[in-house]
Amino acid sequence: MEPTQPDSNNSNNTNLIYEVVNDLEELKNYTNDNTMINGLNNVINKMKKFINDYKKNIELLNNSGISPSSSPGFPKILNSQELIFKEGKYIGQVLNGVPEGKGISIFNNGNKYEGDCKNGKAEGRGTKSWYNGDKYEGDYRDDRRDGNGIYLYHNGDTYIGEWKNGQRDKKGIYSYINGDRYDGEWKKDKKDGKGIYYYSNGDRRMGDYLNDEPVGKHILLTQDGNVQAIYY
Repeated sequence: MEPTQPDSNNSNNTNLIYEVVNDLEELKNYTNDNTMINGLNNVINKMKKFINDYKKNIELLNNSGISPSSSPGFPKILNSQELIFKEGKYIGQVLNGVPEGKGISIFNNGNKYEGDCKNGKAEGRGTKSWYNGDKYEGDYRDDRRDGNGIYLYHNGDTYIGEWKNGQRDKKGIYSYINGDRYDGEWKKDKKDGKGIYYYSNGDRRMGDYLNDEPVGKHILLTQDGNVQAIYY
């Protein structure tokens, strides 16, 4: 029986495999040699398995909501594999049985990661979305946010800046949904060092921070031009 022909979205390589399978099926009609027929059947079955795996990968990616054509740099589907792990599944490039290269991890709890992987961990550039609505796009190292990135919080707040070991660190800008904004230094996820706090009414306050709190002398500049010293 001839295999069902692929739809127009399949690759040229897959179309070629269908043509080869059809040719091999046709060859079986021209021989009575059982050894040759068995050999042809083995080759045909391997090619059909490849085709079925290809279709399965397409279905998995469609269900994930991310397609290779819409994801710059995502690996061609012919090079993709599926790995099942305790927390969910991975679809993408694999080396020695672990994620390596571009891929998508879909977790059972609703979280999802798309991007670079190395030795089974997020490493390079990637995007992660959480079930609660949070989303991060930026650099990863050893499965943690590390480098530069943007974090969109589900409550409407935004952080744009540097990260280290999964925490806000060094320089960054945190914008609150109420219109306030902090632009300054961070350490271990907290405001730490020099920074400027911008209020939604146009006022701004400059000074030092420690452990997420203002310390020492701060200078408040109001939107109408007044200058005031504030001590913490």
